[in-house]
Amino acid sequence: MKIKGDWRTRRVWINGKELLPGRSQKIANHSPDGFNWGYGGSGPAQLALAILLRFLTRGKALSRYQQFKWDVIARLPRSDFEIEVDPKNIGGQN
Repeated sequence: MKIKGDWRTRRVWINGKELLPGRSQKIANHSPDGFNWGYGGSGPAQLALAILLRFLTRGKALSRYQQFKWDVIARLPRSDFEIEVDPKNIGGQN
């Protein structure tokens, strides 16, 4: 799957469909301002949780999103990005 982010607007798309922060904020509101990436803060945590919620159960997403933040989201450039991620491997095993 392709994940794309626009640095200026902090908007993110998965396979061309915009990922909105609302659902993830209702579960854990790390960042009322929405998504961010390229470091290990609250905006990247919000993005990591939102991505994992698209592919995993709520429980699995909650147990794995902080590691996904450090492994993937914090390592993104602090600019526009586009990455390919295998959904079968997202958030660790099982």
